Amino acid sequence: MLAEGEVVVTLRLLNRRCGPLGEATTALILALPLQQLEALADALLDFSGPNDLSAWLSQHGG
Repeated sequence: MLAEGEVVVTLRLLNRRCGPLGEATTALILALPLQQLEALADALLDFSGPNDLSAWLSQHGG
């Protein structure tokens, strides 16, 4: 259940930082293992927009 909460918070923060996420991007994030989801949650604090999210997903197997 903790992982579900982390997904919800991470998606909410990504929507605020990067704008509305597309279905494909959301699906990639939902498929991340917990360790990568936690890494994304940390990394998103440095994102300035959707390009940063795309680059992160490309580098981390998303």
